[in-house]
Amino acid sequence: MIDLSGKVAVVTGSGRGLGLAYARALAAAGAAVVVNDVDAEVAEEAVATITKAGGQAAAEVVAVGETEAADRLVTRAVEEFGRLDVMVTNAGILRDRTLKNMSDEDFDLVIRTHLRGTFTCGRAAAARFREQGGGGRLVLVGSPAGQQGNFGQTNYASAKAGIAAIAWTWAMELARDEITVNAVIPVALTRMVATIPGLKEAAEAAERGEPVPASMRRAGLGVTDDVAPLVVFLASDASAGITGQCIGIGGDKLALWSRPAELVQAFNEGGWDAERIAESFEPVFGPSLQG
Repeated sequence: MIDLSGKVAVVTGSGRGLGLAYARALAAAGAAVVVNDVDAEVAEEAVATITKAGGQAAAEVVAVGETEAADRLVTRAVEEFGRLDVMVTNAGILRDRTLKNMSDEDFDLVIRTHLRGTFTCGRAAAARFREQGGGGRLVLVGSPAGQQGNFGQTNYASAKAGIAAIAWTWAMELARDEITVNAVIPVALTRMVATIPGLKEAAEAAERGEPVPASMRRAGLGVTDDVAPLVVFLASDASAGITGQCIGIGGDKLALWSRPAELVQAFNEGGWDAERIAESFEPVFGPSLQG
């Protein structure tokens, strides 16, 4: 059994959906949890759910993105429970539009919540970890869209790709402080997934409590509670040697995502001109072009 007794975690965007599943699982493993949401009623309901089950939780109602919000979350953890050990940056919104229809506001809102929110909350948590000593855990929440792109999600995919890059970078920068940084790549039938064509009915069925078909689970689609165990593992001492990774989970599938790497190399003595690139590209690189 993984025991998080004595540890304190902040989970952003944890009033409902995946965030709530993370908060509940962390609390069930023994951690005290700061629940965060922009909706006070939703946040308090989440706290009540956790405490009713025997866990420890407190709510901090604030929209993540700005430094002030991140500082409030860290301060609440320390004032309420005495320390901070885990920061899970989960908060996010969607403003799906194709490129021609996406406004500056659509782009900026998603980037501010997902990417800037991850940056400010991670920075504030890392500062607290260093002050305490003894290391800490940063669990960043990415998405398959950030690993592969997704139609109609320029803003969201950009933010999630940035979060993967943050995980790789912070893993290097914070290693001396024994702070691990990993990105969870979750797939679950939630309200956010319901916007994807073909998944609305499955998401609605899952929300009603109906079992997810075995074929979907095998393909990596399950419910929020299927994702939460990975967050608990990454928050624990058992994951002390794991950092800088993007780890996917959903349904019955657990997967390790690769980091981008060169696929094919070619050299031309003296360098390349446009004509030489044109002559060489198809025969050398054509067979390896990405779909």
